[in-house]
Amino acid sequence: MVDLLHLRVIHVVMLRDLRRLTALADDVAAGTTRLDARRARALQRWVGKSMASIHHHHAAEDEVLWPVIEGSAGSAVDLAELSDDHSVLDPRMDRIRAAAAALAAAPASEDAATALAVGLADLRDLMEEHIADEERTVFPVMEEHVSTTDWDRVKVAVGKRDSDLPFVLPRIADAATPEQLAVLLREAGPVFRVLLAVLRPGFRRFERTVFGTTTTAAGR
Repeated sequence: MVDLLHLRVIHVVMLRDLRRLTALADDVAAGTTRLDARRARALQRWVGKSMASIHHHHAAEDEVLWPVIEGSAGSAVDLAELSDDHSVLDPRMDRIRAAAAALAAAPASEDAATALAVGLADLRDLMEEHIADEERTVFPVMEEHVSTTDWDRVKVAVGKRDSDLPFVLPRIADAATPEQLAVLLREAGPVFRVLLAVLRPGFRRFERTVFGTTTTAAGR
């Protein structure tokens, strides 16, 4: 049976990021948090990277993972509804990027802050439902039908697509439990343990600029 730990942690990463961003945007829209120009630009960068990460994940599912599942499970799974969800993500993320850019250009803009908060909340809700559906309906099929050889091939192919390790790797480390992180690093090899140590300080500075604090708490 394939071990879907990597995919489960990636789901936690995306939801955790969306929840943090939505909470921050809500505070900005409500006027309880004020952004200076530097923080607004950093927020725009974080939003852009987060949206790119979500796009990368779902494009990889459509182009790499779904064909493997369909080839292995056949009629045991119907991925149409999940693929339909993917098709509505990009327009939502484009609106979020535009709102973040508008806020970076005018950090005191109530309209831009509200647009960002509304857009992020909408995407968060969609992603929470989408991921719950995927884990409930697709994961059991993968565990039953997909071979470990095919799953290892998928992980390698997907990993080659995402080059933003300074952003991706520390977020994975923060979202995973210590036990999960130990497994992931053991599978990835010693180079990734060194990379994580090198990349974390810069990521923490970026995180503090955006959110005003840092966190290493794992979980949803």
